[in-house]
Amino acid sequence: MSEKLFAEFPPVTTEQWEAAINVDLKGADYDKKLVWKTIEGFNVRPYYRAENLADIKFMDTQPGQFPFVRGTKNSNEWLIRQDFCACKDLVEANKLALDALMKGANSIGFKISRNGLNEKEMAVLLKDFCLQAVEVNFTGCCPGKTRGVIDSFLKVAESMGVAKNEIHASFDFSPLHSLTVKGHFCEDAYDKLVDCIKAVAEYPNIRVVAVKAFDFNAAGSSISQELGYAMAIGSEYMTELTDRGLDAAEVAKRIKFTFAISGNYFFEIAKFRAARVLWADVVRAYKVRSLEAMKIKVHAVTSTWNQTVYDAYVNMLRGTTEAMSAALAGVDSIEVLPFDHAFREPNEFSNRIARNTQSILKEEAHFDKVVDPGAGSYYIETLSKSIALAAWDIFKAVNAKGGYVAAFKAGEVQAAVKAVADKKDQAIAKRRDTILGTNQYPNFLEKAPEEITKEIVTRYADSAECCGKKCEDKEVAEPLRPYRGAQAFEALRLATDRSGKQPQAFMLTFGNLAMCRARAQFSCNFFAVAGFKVVDNNRFSSVEEGVEAALAAKADIVVACSADDEYAEAVPKIKELIGDKAIVVVAGDPECRPELEAKGIDKYIHVRCNVLETLKEYQAAMGIKEL
Repeated sequence: MSEKLFAEFPPVTTEQWEAAINVDLKGADYDKKLVWKTIEGFNVRPYYRAENLADIKFMDTQPGQFPFVRGTKNSNEWLIRQDFCACKDLVEANKLALDALMKGANSIGFKISRNGLNEKEMAVLLKDFCLQAVEVNFTGCCPGKTRGVIDSFLKVAESMGVAKNEIHASFDFSPLHSLTVKGHFCEDAYDKLVDCIKAVAEYPNIRVVAVKAFDFNAAGSSISQELGYAMAIGSEYMTELTDRGLDAAEVAKRIKFTFAISGNYFFEIAKFRAARVLWADVVRAYKVRSLEAMKIKVHAVTSTWNQTVYDAYVNMLRGTTEAMSAALAGVDSIEVLPFDHAFREPNEFSNRIARNTQSILKEEAHFDKVVDPGAGSYYIETLSKSIALAAWDIFKAVNAKGGYVAAFKAGEVQAAVKAVADKKDQAIAKRRDTILGTNQYPNFLEKAPEEITKEIVTRYADSAECCGKKCEDKEVAEPLRPYRGAQAFEALRLATDRSGKQPQAFMLTFGNLAMCRARAQFSCNFFAVAGFKVVDNNRFSSVEEGVEAALAAKADIVVACSADDEYAEAVPKIKELIGDKAIVVVAGDPECRPELEAKGIDKYIHVRCNVLETLKEYQAAMGIKEL
């Protein structure tokens, strides 16, 4: 049957495809036009074929089989997690958590203070919990207090009559997280961690060692870096804890990885698939034979780096696509951050939307019904291999420096992450990468509410703080600095919003209709990014009519919008008529620019501009100071 079906469609070789592509390119450079040069350490071709899968060793494995690329289990069930602050009001945290559990969540995270929780406080926090049905996670655990939190939890669980094998929980003891985001490292941290692992020896489903890979994403790293450094941290824990007498398989079963989910949809699917392969190889290298111990435990959380303060409802879309990536990749649990997470304490509405995002993915999109839907996809399989190799190279480079602690203290991790973050920032500043509503397509009418402050849009996410209490450990290295990709543009716009003035950019459209409209739309977006008022116009019948309207509107900036071949004659006339009543800007980068500049016309906006720096210059000209 298959032979008859495809008899009329003879196979086409790669050489034939390439020949056809080169004909269509008409002499243009293939690599420049069609090959995506990523920041991950490898390039992406415009298409992939079956032959690209020939050397991928894990192609024939099934879900639950080593090296677990297709998943660590035979289903795609994941836990819907929601986190709440339990630093101050335990009764309120308990109330919010129970409400979330009644409305779709089945995993709860509590952020606790550095002082930990005693047994009485733990009982308040877990009141009316059914621990047999809920995974409970504790974040913000202080190295010196974690054991006490574990003891309190186990005593409360015992008082509830829950069997030891029915308890699913995690504690984020993570001394290398402290090193990464605070620059602090306690020499006795590993000894304390040994004690924590021994405390839960009889509880097979409790994890006490956290690999917080999201720290790298939050500082602007690449996906390969996040994965490679996560493997290095996990390996360091394995080495240090086995050196202290613990069994390697037991250590592996106590480690939990938390990754961020960036907006790079297919790459994120591939990242989680690659993570399972790499961790299985790392654990096996410690002579572990238990397949269960080789299975990575992964929690995924939507990226803080991607969130914005302006046009914040777009964060709902970001969270949705990010959660989709993780769900399709087969992680163990997912947390979708509320859309207002970046600038305020989430409320009932934002928490509900975040939680329901996952409910829709399960109940309406049925993402939990298929295991590894990316299996066999030429693109996803090749991406999984490429990311795994790039991350493995990073892992090996860290090990060659003596391990994660040594590499971090030497500043090599920070330098590598910053190099990538700088590239991302430049791409955002020049709008090669779009942050919807921030550096492109802003909401023209939006004004930042009073709750949006300078501190919110300019701060680094202060991971060195825990509920107002600073860590007092000695700093041994420069930490990574978490931030959001949108921060620079948000500070730009907030400076306008808080200045008490709103400069007006007037689109003086004339001549060629198609070009003047295209350039007016481009220019409106350009200036609205900084919070300037933009006045668009269809097309004036003459330059004189446009200038008269601009002066009547008392415009601060007049943007000449037309075709390049009309600028040589028209723009000097506009400049002469406007005089010093407004700044004249040319939309585009015409060939006649030298001629125009000779006449004092030196302001141009075009697709190659550094939008961020250019807008700062216009703000300065308008008397608006940077935040």
